[in-house]
Amino acid sequence: MEPITLTTERLLLRPFREGDADEVYAACQDPDIQRWTVVPSPYTHADAELFTRKLCPGGWQDDSMYNFAVVRREDGAVTGALGINRRNLPGTYEVGFWTAKEHRGLGYMTEAVLAAAHWTFTSLGADRLEWRAEAGNEPSRAVALRAGFHMEGDQRSGLLNKGVRRDTWIGALLPSDLGLPGAHPYLPVALPSAPATGPSTGLPTGLRGTSTAP
Repeated sequence: MEPITLTTERLLLRPFREGDADEVYAACQDPDIQRWTVVPSPYTHADAELFTRKLCPGGWQDDSMYNFAVVRREDGAVTGALGINRRNLPGTYEVGFWTAKEHRGLGYMTEAVLAAAHWTFTSLGADRLEWRAEAGNEPSRAVALRAGFHMEGDQRSGLLNKGVRRDTWIGALLPSDLGLPGAHPYLPVALPSAPATGPSTGLPTGLRGTSTAP
C-alpha cells in the first residue's frame, strides 16, 4: 500500500521519515517506553534509524504493518508512534503505540487511536481491532478505554518482551463501536435470559410452594 496521512483536529498521522530518527531516539530513552514496549533496551540511534528508514517503509510495502508518526500540527513535533499490524485472522488488526514523555496527559494518543481505528475499519476492511499490553500497563489501558475498546480479559504468557514471556491484557474495538458498518455481518452470542421469579418468594417460577422433608 502507498503510505497515507491522516488528519485530526490537532494531529497529523503520517509515515515516518528518515529525519524523524533523532526524535524517535530521544523519546525511546524514556525508561517507561523501554520497560513496557518491545523496543530494544538500551535503545541506540542505530535502532531509531532502522525503524524509520527500513522497518516502517517495509511494513507499508508488504502490507504487514502501517506505522505512523503522531505529529502535532501546530509545530511538527513528533509526539509518539502508532502502528496498525495485520493479524493472522481475516479482518483482524492490532494497534500499538507509545507517547513521548513530554507529550503525555494531553489526549494526543487517544485522538490518534480513534483516527487510526476509523481508517482501519473504512479503508482496510477490518472487522476487529485488537489492543494488547503487558498486564500492569495502566497508561496504555487508559488510552484504549478512552478510545472505546472493550476489555476482554487476560492472556497468560501473551507477550514476549526482551526474552521474557509476560501476561497481557486484551481489548477490542469493533466497527459498530464507532457507528460504522462492518465488512461482514456480526452475530453476537445471545445471552441467556434471567429466570422468571415469583411475585413474593423471589424463587424461580416452578420452585414455589411448600417444602416437605423427604
